[in-house]
Amino acid sequence: MNIPPPEVIKVDTRRVACDGATDIRGGDNFRPAALGHPKIYLEIDEHGYVDCGYCDRRFVLEGGPADGADQASLPDISEGADPGHR
Repeated sequence: MNIPPPEVIKVDTRRVACDGATDIRGGDNFRPAALGHPKIYLEIDEHGYVDCGYCDRRFVLEGGPADGADQASLPDISEGADPGHR
């Protein structure tokens, strides 16, 4: 059984950066950087999306093949934590 990624972020560029904390709420009582992971850069390929190997966020290219698709039906394409896993 496939499950959808925990978070899907639509982007308009093929190269994206992920630190696991960018979209976490900030403020006086919050420290987003402490909740994230090392900043990595990911490249969206012909599938139209890429998954972060650290936090499982999925970055989907707007207008690409994965835009509007059922995210649970797409295979896991991870980068980052394990360079050999794609």
